Amino acid sequence: MASIAEVTDNNFQAEVIESDTPVLVDFWAPWCGPCRQVAPVLEEIAADRDDVRIVKLNVDDNQQTAAAYNVLSIPTLLLFRNGQVATTVVGAMPRKRLEEQLEPALAR
Repeated sequence: MASIAEVTDNNFQAEVIESDTPVLVDFWAPWCGPCRQVAPVLEEIAADRDDVRIVKLNVDDNQQTAAAYNVLSIPTLLLFRNGQVATTVVGAMPRKRLEEQLEPALAR
């Protein structure tokens, strides 16, 4: 079972950009209600899938990375493949809908 790691401005390059596998980054904050709604969905996906790694980035503590990717509302999920943003999902949604949004980029 995969766990969801925290990433920061300091290790984002190594953990996400330089990753050999696709990485889904959850841009979130502790005070964000929809972020708390999507968290269990992401934990399920992390536990069930080995074709994507899921990490979280707290936008309050890591504003540099959030600004670099124009994250203006949270939750924002960015799927990175080969160091590039492959898809963007904004807002909380059920697992089935989230996976439908991610699948085209993961299937490449």
